[in-house]
Amino acid sequence: MSPVSIAVVGGSACSAEDARVAEAVGREIARRGAVLVCGGLGGVMEAACRGAKSAGGLTVGILPGDDRRSANHYVDVPVVTGMGHARNAIVVKTAEAVIAVDGSYGTLSEIALALQNGIAVIGLGTWEVSLRGQADRSIIPARNAEEAVEKAIAAAKRRD
Repeated sequence: MSPVSIAVVGGSACSAEDARVAEAVGREIARRGAVLVCGGLGGVMEAACRGAKSAGGLTVGILPGDDRRSANHYVDVPVVTGMGHARNAIVVKTAEAVIAVDGSYGTLSEIALALQNGIAVIGLGTWEVSLRGQADRSIIPARNAEEAVEKAIAAAKRRD
């Protein structure tokens, strides 16, 4: 049986606090024996990979460009796509659950792609969405890294 894959999505630039949260998420993903999938660049992605590597985890970076050297130093498996933001679909479809930390418009696109594909999204200080003034509760809130990873792994196991 292969390990669960959890995507961590968020901006390529982030605050020190969001980096701390993302690093804790990555560490917890590794501690639980899951594989961390991300966009492979800086910000939230790098912090999450750093956390996973500190706990002996495996990290996969789905890169937007053509150069595997663009991956952050904590990516074990760089996947070169040359697809720009379209690679967000690959990040999401590779995962069995998604944890969104903070985020930019690229993060919002990953959230939408995940939800559209029936992949659970757990949110830590990320986007909130509404339609016609009505809150959409599809993003599952979490209070901290441990709760986010617990919810992501539980959601991933329900997909099996």
